Amino acid sequence: MTLYYLSLAAGILLGVAAQLLLKVGATGEGDFMAQLFRPQTIIGLGLYGMAAFFYIIALRKIPVTVAFPSVALSYAIIALLGFLWLKEPLGIGQIAGIAMIMAGVVLVNYHA
Repeated sequence: MTLYYLSLAAGILLGVAAQLLLKVGATGEGDFMAQLFRPQTIIGLGLYGMAAFFYIIALRKIPVTVAFPSVALSYAIIALLGFLWLKEPLGIGQIAGIAMIMAGVVLVNYHA
């Protein structure tokens, strides 16, 4: 079962990396087509594909009622990395929301 939880974690982390790359690809100069063909965008889309692959592996043994809510961790990770790496604002409401997401993931996985 550990292999499947590692696969779920890999899927979540690859999704986080993909999202950050898409954000970086979106902030450059040019129109939408230029954005679409930036290396960061292309790599980000590829990482989303890899994330889906690992998520599918995880679903072989982890109930979707546990796996899908666990993906919510990516929201918390992205918010924190956006604040630390991309210098995006992070207010008290967002911090409280992140805490609730993390608590929810813990509760969903508690008896899994």
